[in-house]
Amino acid sequence: MLARIIDDLVTHGWSQQPVFLPQTLTAELAQECRARNAAGELAPAGIGRAATQMIHEGIRNDLILWLDPGCSAPGDRALAAFEELRQAINRELFLGLEELECHFALYPPGGFYQRHLDRFRDDDCRTVTVVCYLNDPDWRPEHGGELRLYLPEGVRDVVPLGGTLMCFMSDRIEHEVRPASRERLSLTGWFRRRPL
Repeated sequence: MLARIIDDLVTHGWSQQPVFLPQTLTAELAQECRARNAAGELAPAGIGRAATQMIHEGIRNDLILWLDPGCSAPGDRALAAFEELRQAINRELFLGLEELECHFALYPPGGFYQRHLDRFRDDDCRTVTVVCYLNDPDWRPEHGGELRLYLPEGVRDVVPLGGTLMCFMSDRIEHEVRPASRERLSLTGWFRRRPL
């Protein structure tokens, strides 16, 4: 799978893999995300960074919680899987990826995030975006919540099935999160390099 992701990134700039995390780990992470939200630990996500960051619910209205090593056993297992991917990408593509910043993302029913790039205009550290969906296995296309990629060859919609990994170049692939009729969960992160 790691080789397929790397080949896809080179050829297309993005990769979709149907099973990145085991189903049991996906379910444990979903349970943790919901429990932390019920405890009030998730907060409205902002746009921008540092001093210019602001909450703008007309652009995005998800809730997030940054995931740090040592927070939970399921979280550490997920971070280990991402670390294996980071090392493989570095080994083959020499991107100088040094770290992962990652958070739980919970979109309430009707939640969305308008079309955007993940790399900031004034900070080129975010290099590769990774999104692993934590939704229930019974998610169906009619539930919505697709990740819409804007590609040179046209639009591609990805159904957010639990365990699926989306990986793409942060500075090249514009994308949006389409509204869903039910709660939509993911681990979303960025492999970062040192500032140039």
